[in-house]
Amino acid sequence: MKIQIPPAFKHYRYRYLWLGLLVSIAGSQMQSAAIHWHIRDLTGVPDPMALGGIGLARILPVVIFSIIGGTVADNFNRRNILFITQSILALQALVLAYLTFSGAITIQYIYILTALQASAMAFDLPARQSLVPNLVPRDVLPSAFSLNTIAFNVGAIGGPLLLGLVPEGALEYAYIFNAISFLAVLLALFLMGDVPQNLNKAGGINFSAMWDGVRFIFKRPLISSTMLMDFIATFFASANTMLPIVARDILNVGKTGFVWLTSAQAIGSVGAGLVVSQLPKLRKQGTLFFASVFIFGLATILFGFSTTFALAMIALFLIGAADALSTVIRNTIRQMQTPDHIRGRMTSVNQIFFMGGPQLGEVEAGLVATAFGVPFAIISGGIGCILGLGFVAWKWPQLMAYNGDEPTLAGAPAD
Repeated sequence: MKIQIPPAFKHYRYRYLWLGLLVSIAGSQMQSAAIHWHIRDLTGVPDPMALGGIGLARILPVVIFSIIGGTVADNFNRRNILFITQSILALQALVLAYLTFSGAITIQYIYILTALQASAMAFDLPARQSLVPNLVPRDVLPSAFSLNTIAFNVGAIGGPLLLGLVPEGALEYAYIFNAISFLAVLLALFLMGDVPQNLNKAGGINFSAMWDGVRFIFKRPLISSTMLMDFIATFFASANTMLPIVARDILNVGKTGFVWLTSAQAIGSVGAGLVVSQLPKLRKQGTLFFASVFIFGLATILFGFSTTFALAMIALFLIGAADALSTVIRNTIRQMQTPDHIRGRMTSVNQIFFMGGPQLGEVEAGLVATAFGVPFAIISGGIGCILGLGFVAWKWPQLMAYNGDEPTLAGAPAD
């Protein structure tokens, strides 16, 4: 297959956003890995519940603010919303760096600042994902979302690896780098200029408008079923949560091994994303979606049984590749089946599912690991993922039959 420039890159506004996100995501992933390692340092002993607490700190703001955030994204300029949220996220990273540098940092402060970050993300993500269909034509959306996956996972590779360069006991530098990285997105937003957006049918900021997003989703089985599958898979298969304990206390590979394990999923995701971004059209999307989630669950089980660094890396690579393919298909289905005026609210409800799954999964993994051990928590999660997939296949057979060329509801964006 001849390598070509992905179609989404032909649209300059999208190029600016993608490049900005590439830098920013590296900083965010560096901070995320640093926080998990930081908590393991602060506890002094393997404490799965302390790591699981990060998920609880993230999920509560998501549940509280997501629906509001989606309604805001439909009623106000999405580009302007991103200017505000990205600035708040930069400030959060600076406060985290200051507390760490001054020696005042505690696990409680990390939880509070993580909750602040999640609150900003509840407004940031609906605006950011809903902005993409305003930047490229709808037939280019699969390319755009596969490139988004690549940007996320290149950042997820680079961020943890950069953490490996940070000296022991100097995690504040990881947080400072993350704060600086948000400048890339702010610059991209400035350079892209005004972005046309349909605000005429948004309905204002009120309960009725917020509820419209929920009603819209549950009247469309293709959208609601992918959201439920997203929640199930990420709830039961949250292997990342226990990585500091796996690296430090099971595989005995220390911080260097930890950053490579943290990057392994992203390496697999980038490989899968590059393949998908080159495809002009993606057919039999329903079948591919179910196959990718099944592989995701199997690879999670393999990771739970891993007793060597090499096997753990292979399992995490497969998890990342399978997750990338399912993510591209899920996002394409949702955005192409959603009109522009309600796209932010659809994304905000979806945010509860796809962020709620892994965050609640971190709590679940912490509880199960405390009771039965870390390997059991990971293996049982992979089994739960596969069982959930079987339920979705039985309940919504139309998702399996989805091809990708069905009629869409989304309006064509301006460029």
